[in-house]
Amino acid sequence: MVEKEKAILVGCILPHQSEEKVESSLRELSLLTETAQANPILTLTQKRDRIDSSSYIGKGKVNEIKNVVEELEIDVVIFNDELTPSQLRNLERTIPCKVVDRTQLILDIFALRARSREGQLQVELAQLKYLLPRIVGRGKDLSRLGGGIGTRGPGETKLEVERRHIRRRMTELETALNKIVSHRERFRERRKKNNVWQIALVGYTNAGKSTLLNHLTEAETYVENQLFATLDTTTKQLRLPSGIDVLITDTVGFIQDLPTTLIAAFRSTLEEVKEADLILHIIDSQDEEYEEHIQVVEGLITQLGAGHIPVVKVFNKSDLPPASSLLRGQKDEYVSSFKSGDMKHLKQRIEQELRELMLPYHLLIPSDKGDLIAKCRQYGFVASEKWDEEKQGYRIELHLPKTHALHETMAGYYIQTPVKEENT
Repeated sequence: MVEKEKAILVGCILPHQSEEKVESSLRELSLLTETAQANPILTLTQKRDRIDSSSYIGKGKVNEIKNVVEELEIDVVIFNDELTPSQLRNLERTIPCKVVDRTQLILDIFALRARSREGQLQVELAQLKYLLPRIVGRGKDLSRLGGGIGTRGPGETKLEVERRHIRRRMTELETALNKIVSHRERFRERRKKNNVWQIALVGYTNAGKSTLLNHLTEAETYVENQLFATLDTTTKQLRLPSGIDVLITDTVGFIQDLPTTLIAAFRSTLEEVKEADLILHIIDSQDEEYEEHIQVVEGLITQLGAGHIPVVKVFNKSDLPPASSLLRGQKDEYVSSFKSGDMKHLKQRIEQELRELMLPYHLLIPSDKGDLIAKCRQYGFVASEKWDEEKQGYRIELHLPKTHALHETMAGYYIQTPVKEENT
């Protein structure tokens, strides 16, 4: 068994931050560290009026960390923020072990967790975007022999080689990702053309989205009680109580201060949220910081341009003791993924929400139009279906998507024509 790296966690408390919020963020950093297969053995904080531009924390604190690293034989020091290239370089000069920031740690976890080809490409691209300015920042270190006005020489040549290599690789990754994105967009267009309802699962990392997906759809998505257990978007078919089939997609978990490089790299994957008809916001009912996590997720939903999409809050893990401050709204769902009754109720709620996005129809369809009756059952929510002996046809009440191609086909069979202007 490989021995885990020993880590020190470092954070700053600024005047506009509460100690509780910083402590919460550092607890999350500790979980991230464990997920990255390291052992956080000590947490150090410093109160400051502002971040030190050269070393993030004060020089005295840097020397204190240096002594602790040497005394406890620490392997890595992790800062609870994104360090600038110069801060990282200056810290590495003093601290005799690896220095990592929050962004690099999250990128490491993503690299560890990505399983699909797309996920691996996205993570590598994000890592290179993070790395490029940090290699550039080491230019002076690499060009001490000098040449010209301090910009040429063996060291600078090495830097330029590294720059070109990274940029070339980034271009290759972007080209490969564009092909995957193009395929994904064609697939989305086909789903929309076929009027297939799309539901997105979103939530803070480790809220239980994958477990919920598994029990709703009887899928076998990878599940583990760790942050970012699944990175790759998984889409499954879900049959609702009325018999209609919809597609439900599990997305990557959100987190505080999610690196912008990752948001950019995973944007094509996160587009699934933007294209959804309904969003299920999964919340860990055990989580004492659930309110703050709700704000993080809602902020990212808005950032993705999906703020207009209907959202149902689903408080998960109801089979476990809830957070002491837990408050749910009347329209929120409170479920356990392991209770079949809860999953049945959630399917009914999904159907109810989708029904509100549809137009109501009252039809009389002749018995010889069996194909049209079948399409009504396939694409709409049929509220009632009765045989009319006198008219020799089926009286059908159903709800159908507003833009469905079936509207024109059914035009000659309306008993009551829907008023689209009032419903759209």
